[in-house]
Amino acid sequence: MNIYTHELRAYTKSTIIWTISLVALVILFMSIFPAFSKDAEEFKKLLEGYPEPVRKAIGLNLESFTSLLGFYSYVFLYFSLCGAIQAMNIGTSILSKEVREKTADFLLTKPVSRSKIITSKILAGVTSIVITNICFLIAVTFMASYVKNDSYDQGTFLMISITLLFIQLIFLAIGTFVSVIVSKIKSVIAVSLGTVFTFFIIGMLASTSDDEKLRYLSPFKYFDSAYIIKNSSYETPFVILAILIIGASISAGYIIYIKKDIHTV
Repeated sequence: MNIYTHELRAYTKSTIIWTISLVALVILFMSIFPAFSKDAEEFKKLLEGYPEPVRKAIGLNLESFTSLLGFYSYVFLYFSLCGAIQAMNIGTSILSKEVREKTADFLLTKPVSRSKIITSKILAGVTSIVITNICFLIAVTFMASYVKNDSYDQGTFLMISITLLFIQLIFLAIGTFVSVIVSKIKSVIAVSLGTVFTFFIIGMLASTSDDEKLRYLSPFKYFDSAYIIKNSSYETPFVILAILIIGASISAGYIIYIKKDIHTV
């Protein structure tokens, strides 16, 4: 039995739905940009009426908001939120669905090691995410070239776009760890939404606070678009932290899953 192929087929429907949703979101938000750039000064005056903490919380930078990169860095927050939910959903269901759907006994009686089972499932999840990111990158690059009113740094644009993959890998790893340590997950979407929105709110609080340490608590703040636009690079400490979270979550998931007792029918 090819577990990777089986899992990939199982993710086909959800991958298509999430990809279409994300692409639709890209088209919706990016198509708004020409209106913003056309009446830039009026929008700036309007947005100045919002309290500064509110502007910081939702990622609004009045100085760069009317440029393509500035506008993109703002709406990208919501692209990453959508992607994080998809990744967390996949990660949380990777192993928990076998217990929930009572198929664990069938799977574990096959002549295949537990390490191969979890590896195949994770690879299938990663493949699903990569497919989504490829479609996202194509869609957002096309829309940017279509709505642009001036030249922009395509390298910086690409760097911001790729962070969607990084954020998704973090939440996929966290979700995998959760699926291993929680014996029975009745509702994957409830766990996914709860986890993702908790980190998202922490990220918003980090934006309004002068305490830099809060950024370490939310994966949404590891790849700050404003910093990327200004420096054309990622922040090394947060990149290292992201790698450590992914490595630690996956490693812990492997160790626990290989040793734990799996409840079957």
